Amino acid sequence: MFVYLDESGSFGKDKGRFFIVGSYTVGDPKRIVNAYRRWQRRKFPRKLRVLSEVKFNESLLTDDLRLKTISFLADQDIRIFYTHLDKRNIPEGYRSGRKVDPSKTGLLYAQIVGETLGLYLPIHSFEFRVFRDARPLKGISRPEFEKLIQSRIIPQLPAGSAFQLEVVDSASQPEIQVADWICGALARYYEGKESGKKLYQFLRNSIVREKELFAEYWEKRWKN
Repeated sequence: MFVYLDESGSFGKDKGRFFIVGSYTVGDPKRIVNAYRRWQRRKFPRKLRVLSEVKFNESLLTDDLRLKTISFLADQDIRIFYTHLDKRNIPEGYRSGRKVDPSKTGLLYAQIVGETLGLYLPIHSFEFRVFRDARPLKGISRPEFEKLIQSRIIPQLPAGSAFQLEVVDSASQPEIQVADWICGALARYYEGKESGKKLYQFLRNSIVREKELFAEYWEKRWKN
């Protein structure tokens, strides 16, 4: 099983209320690559047709074209698994005052990614490969991040399974660009922005599992 993963949002106050880690798997990765590139060459504005990477929030795209692109991608046999969280619900253990502690953002991100990949479990495949964008991690080294994810996933895989977490350049990996589009559409929905509901409707039938993280944190805290 090949899983492609990306995220939308930040742990600061400047990029919306929600943080989303979106991922998907597809029966034939080559099919999604060819479909996305074909759509880009035929449907995107001329200036974007030959670019190695076109993100969901590209300013030259119209909302109508974003809707059509998401509708097209949802028809490509993708199966979506994602987590989302309201940043106001991030537990105190990750905070310094009212803000997320910068030194703990890597641990927080690792927990969210682990929870997202956990949505795929249990699986019967003996190969579980995860691809994520090569964005730098804050407050944690890449080996530390990988070790945390491995400790979360490997014990739940069939005996003899191979698990691999790969960092790739999204500009050269169209599969990751598709994950960016999925995250962008989900972010529009959760942030209540224009066209968000329509974008979600197009993705809805492709969503296998989703999970809200830390939703009950403050409720449990006050009860105690």
